[in-house]
Amino acid sequence: MPVEADRLAARYASWYELFPRSQSNDETRHGTFDDVIARLPAIRAMGFDVLYFTPIHPIGRTHRKGRNNSLRSEPGEPGSPYAIGGEEGGHDALHPELGTFEDFGRLLDAAAAHGLELALDFAIQCSPDHPWLKDHPEWFAHRPDGSLRYAENPPKKYEDIVNVDFYAAPPAGAALWQALRDVVMFWADHGVRIFRVDNPHTKPLPFWEWMIADVRARHPDTIFLAEAFTRPKMMARLAKLGFSQSYTYFTWRNTKWELTEYLTELTQSPLRDFFHPHFFVNTPDINPYFLHQGGRPAFLIRAALATLLSGLWGMYSGFELCESAPFVLDGKVREEYLDSEKYQLRVRDWRQPGNIVAEISRLNEIRAGHPALQNHLGLRFYHAGSDAVLWFARFVPGTDYLFGDDVLLVAINLDPRTAHEADIEIPLWEWGLPDQAGLAVHELMHGRRFELRGKHQRIRLDPAQLPFSVWHVRPLERPAPRPPAAPASTDPHGA
Repeated sequence: MPVEADRLAARYASWYELFPRSQSNDETRHGTFDDVIARLPAIRAMGFDVLYFTPIHPIGRTHRKGRNNSLRSEPGEPGSPYAIGGEEGGHDALHPELGTFEDFGRLLDAAAAHGLELALDFAIQCSPDHPWLKDHPEWFAHRPDGSLRYAENPPKKYEDIVNVDFYAAPPAGAALWQALRDVVMFWADHGVRIFRVDNPHTKPLPFWEWMIADVRARHPDTIFLAEAFTRPKMMARLAKLGFSQSYTYFTWRNTKWELTEYLTELTQSPLRDFFHPHFFVNTPDINPYFLHQGGRPAFLIRAALATLLSGLWGMYSGFELCESAPFVLDGKVREEYLDSEKYQLRVRDWRQPGNIVAEISRLNEIRAGHPALQNHLGLRFYHAGSDAVLWFARFVPGTDYLFGDDVLLVAINLDPRTAHEADIEIPLWEWGLPDQAGLAVHELMHGRRFELRGKHQRIRLDPAQLPFSVWHVRPLERPAPRPPAAPASTDPHGA
């Protein structure tokens, strides 16, 4: 069987997503790569190690979208960066207002100097102005009247985008596949090693298997993240084909039962062998309903869940400011952002009152200092006498009978509005200790130290203060000796 060994960033990383064009701090001026460089210290100070850009290519003008996804743009509106391609170039070009390739190289160097790696968006979609439509019309499916059908991903419609035809007749189809592969190679040759792939589940699976293998043959350290909010079997298949990471259903798992069931599936089913879940708390496309009315505590809850349950987590800029204003259409509240940055430049006050920058920074610091949090596999849920309180342990996987040296116990109040108390069980049995034994506890968010003795304890979590608690624990007594391993079998059939 072929074996590939990914680098650490495939299972442990903290991602920060932004629109480079919004980094000027002026709604009337398009941001540049130099503006992004100025933001790097603040992003790194929060503990992030991957900086993810939405597309940085030229944007088409035909059917350009306006504010809040309106079908007509006003003069000066920048359009959606996902409508890739214009007279300035296509997927291998830079939006001229962002800067030159020399500027891009300086950004890569500056990011690396701050301990940040750059991830780019690979979105296989074209504006009607993309050079490929003129140079390679055979790469697109045309109606009998010669017109092109705009892209759809029901229920969403993208009037400013057309899709390539992966099944174009030979030799056009093979040339298209090679051109798309060459786009990724182009950016990899410029020093990019992480790609977030837009909607890979809507493209042929053989393409991904071939393309990822071909890129990794030249650049084996390349990582691909699948933005695939689709059927579970398809998400699993993409992972088997070569995607190192995948978006997940975490965004819509809010209750104790939902989280326990989903994390058990990710950690105890066959998925554990090949599927690396990436927990994004929000995206430019997803403003979760849980955040609309929960206020600051809701953001803290989701940040704690993502950072403490998965080795991979990410957030789209504005989350640290608790942005949650939803877009309302025809009286229906959408799971989208009002004044979405996908269609306009945004200015933010990064120090505005009520932000959760300090808490996010501390959570990332805790992750960096504890191997138990640098994957998703070392996880066990325990009893807590409240449906609002999630109580679990994180540990280095592979220690099935006894916990290892790095063990964390975590309690999270899932209700952003009300304080909850719960009777909890300290899992002393995991060390082989009696019910009367004790633990030395280091409470990691505030640095307090104390001792707990006895299996049965009670905890109170107030979302108005902090809706979660993270304990690094070790037994006060010597753990029971590990039982001897079973002798190796001499039976040739493994009996």
